[in-house]
Amino acid sequence: MLEVKNLLVFFENSLALNDLSLEVRKGEIVGVLGSNSAGKTTLMNTISGLMIDIKRKEDRRGGERITLLGEVRFEGEDITNTEPNERVKKGIVLSRERHPIFPDSSIEENLKIATYLRRDAEIKKTFDFVYTVFFHLREIKKRKAGFCSGGEQQMLAIGMTLMTKPRLLLMDEPLLGLSPLLQRDLRRAIKQIRGEGVTLLITEQFARPLLPIIDRGYVIENGILVLFGTGQELMNNPEVKAAYFGV
Repeated sequence: MLEVKNLLVFFENSLALNDLSLEVRKGEIVGVLGSNSAGKTTLMNTISGLMIDIKRKEDRRGGERITLLGEVRFEGEDITNTEPNERVKKGIVLSRERHPIFPDSSIEENLKIATYLRRDAEIKKTFDFVYTVFFHLREIKKRKAGFCSGGEQQMLAIGMTLMTKPRLLLMDEPLLGLSPLLQRDLRRAIKQIRGEGVTLLITEQFARPLLPIIDRGYVIENGILVLFGTGQELMNNPEVKAAYFGV
């Protein structure tokens, strides 16, 4: 479904991704593990197309020079230079770390705003699905998003991406800052989302809660792929245990 080939992203004097290749097959949950500053967010911004906007803004203001090399293919089509809004229309949607919400609007209004690209008759069905996955949001749907807890805002942000009806959902560090209880709820939600036919690529620095639910995973360090395998293989790998589990 998704192929990333020999991806290189260079920020002025810093190499963020170095000859990185990976693939995501339809129906999979694939994880990308790495410590802080390993290149996870750069990878997601490049796949989603946001890096094109970031580069364009830097070029206009004469700021940091950004170099992008390599290839991104979605269902066999080269989308390396495709604009981010066109990628959303193809079904590639990014749930960013600390994803922006509209704090002065209610939860339900935020979800409605996220449907602006849709013209189909199944929006109500998607609402029902979001409220099924994140059932707590149904109880507080009239509450202004700015008055929600951090965990509730995270659920809302993911719910907003689901309202776009994604085919490939990119989740950048969704477990960051969540309590163990909310992490458990989010893992359950991720499996439900996959059950609806959505393919997921998830970046995370917290390997312990993520590895049990992924089909395959990649480990990156300093923008370089250092390990890959099934979730179970990575859980049993002594290098992963030492780096992420402290054993």
